[in-house]
Amino acid sequence: MSRPVFPRDDASTLADDGDELRFCSTCAFSQACMSRGLDKRDLMDLHVLVEHAGPFHAGDHLFREGDPFDAIAAVRAGTVKTYVVDREGQERVLGFHLPGEVIGLDAIDAQHFPCNAVALDTVAICRFSFTRISELATRLPGLQQHLFRLLSRDIGNAMRLAGDWTADQRMAAFLLGLSRRLAARGFSSKRFQLTMARVDIGNYLRLAPETVSRVLKRFQDDALIVVDRREVALADVAGLEALAAPILGT
Repeated sequence: MSRPVFPRDDASTLADDGDELRFCSTCAFSQACMSRGLDKRDLMDLHVLVEHAGPFHAGDHLFREGDPFDAIAAVRAGTVKTYVVDREGQERVLGFHLPGEVIGLDAIDAQHFPCNAVALDTVAICRFSFTRISELATRLPGLQQHLFRLLSRDIGNAMRLAGDWTADQRMAAFLLGLSRRLAARGFSSKRFQLTMARVDIGNYLRLAPETVSRVLKRFQDDALIVVDRREVALADVAGLEALAAPILGT
């Protein structure tokens, strides 16, 4: 059975509200909680409230730099871009967040958001009270470890792009990263839409927009990918992995 092409959902990827014994299908914390035998009824007994928010439409901000931090957000549907604006007024893209991924962990220390988060398409999120999640983590070591893993993953993703990589290596790593993240949420790993603008991809990869277009065309000419407007099909995964190996370590 073929998997849906992101961002199109089907029954296997569409977030639901779960029930008293089953978590929402895109819950970012369910694996950590369920591994310790804690179900949704237990969470409610511990007063860990989950707030659904949205829909947010393209261009809507989920939060802005400097807003007070009181909750971690998990994406239920859509794509969220995080970014800052530097002293020269230039936007710097920090990342793109997909269904099942968490936003806001970098606000824990200062207790206010250090960046902006904007919807790139129609977005729905869940908000987890950080105070109550912290209280739960003291009772649930698995949840605490999961939070640490999420923080470590964010740091690792930022560090990977800090090296002196070529444009081809950066783009291959970016496409494979999207592929793997989407596959983990039940979407196709071989075909997906780039829900972010190419200027944003270039900003994130520290490449000029024209370089992004040139690299994608070269990848298509080399039969690594097939591009149809915003939709990308990975035609030669092994070839992309060889290019991305210095960054991804594969």
